[in-house]
Amino acid sequence: MEEQGNFLVTRLSVHGKERVVSAYYENGHAAELSCLSSGAGSLLGNIYVGKVKNILSNINAAFIEIADGVLCYYSLADGEAPLYASPGRHARLAAGDELLVQVSREAVKTKAPTVSCNLNFAGKYLVLTTGKRKLGISSRLDQAERQRLRQLAEPFLQEDLGIIVRTNAAGAGEAELKEELSRLTALARQTIETGRNQVCFSLIYREPPVYAARIRSLPQSRLSKIITDDRIIYEELSSYLSEYQPEDLNKLQLYEQEAPSLNSLYGIAGALEEALRERVWLKSGGYLVIQPTEALTVIDVNTGKYQGRKKQQDTFFKINKEAAAEIARQLRLRNLSGIIIADFIDMEAQEDQKELMDYLASELKHDPVKTTLVDMTALGLVEITRKKTQKSLFEQVYSD
Repeated sequence: MEEQGNFLVTRLSVHGKERVVSAYYENGHAAELSCLSSGAGSLLGNIYVGKVKNILSNINAAFIEIADGVLCYYSLADGEAPLYASPGRHARLAAGDELLVQVSREAVKTKAPTVSCNLNFAGKYLVLTTGKRKLGISSRLDQAERQRLRQLAEPFLQEDLGIIVRTNAAGAGEAELKEELSRLTALARQTIETGRNQVCFSLIYREPPVYAARIRSLPQSRLSKIITDDRIIYEELSSYLSEYQPEDLNKLQLYEQEAPSLNSLYGIAGALEEALRERVWLKSGGYLVIQPTEALTVIDVNTGKYQGRKKQQDTFFKINKEAAAEIARQLRLRNLSGIIIADFIDMEAQEDQKELMDYLASELKHDPVKTTLVDMTALGLVEITRKKTQKSLFEQVYSD
């Protein structure tokens, strides 16, 4: 397999149901997987004219209805300025008010979807935001590049729109940024104007299919090919790229060989099956046990079949270090989010513990989703948090 990244989209039968499976492969191995019901659209990123159902002052939140019977959680603590679809009848948000909201997080487990009044319009290089005139630069970029992009983007700021410069903007020129900003600004203005003239529960803006929208967030410096073996998906991807990322249209390929199939060539079904297993074997003979629960995800590290001849503490450190790299990979692969607790094998030396934490932190930096290594507790449990946006792979397969 190529050293570059390949993004694959195909249809597979998963547990007797047809699914659209997308997979991003880096260095020949699956780095990200998504498995969605065929024909089912995601709410994430969609913008609606919603109606405030009720205000819950005790938790400083509200529930906003975006469709008949579809309630979403809205935090009042963020101090967002509502975009009213009709003139607000109160100085503060009240039941019955109609406003433009965007789904910022899908329903996760038993929790309702989350909506925001700060609308985001994402491109390959930039994200345009309503509500605050603020410029943000990806923290993943080095200081020199952050400064260069800040100088380029600051003149683009508008009175009522903010800009977030994404990691993919590294190396982008002024013309590229300006062209994308112009398109995003036109989309934002049109969406807001349309929303103020629509009835309650109207869908004002529909986010592109998940597998198409995912392309803009992939590391563009490594993305080599976008491949699908489905003609309909190919046309959707072609349409999306033509409109939003024409410079990447030449990466799109329709795989038409009957044998081997795209699935067989890359082992997509096998990668999906492995990513749903509770146990993950390590090359050393140790293994991880990954158990999602209602409140958090627990990952246990075990010595397993390890046959090393080194001292016991050296053995534990070697397995833990291998486990740290695999944990970082599994979080991204399975889209695990929220609170993650990793129980590594106990190590006596504090320097070994520190080296392990430093190594884990460096591995987590490769994750495009915001992931924070919190600390190691007195009991030796490592706390990690990962931003929630979409359902985990397990939930996609078993709850849809």
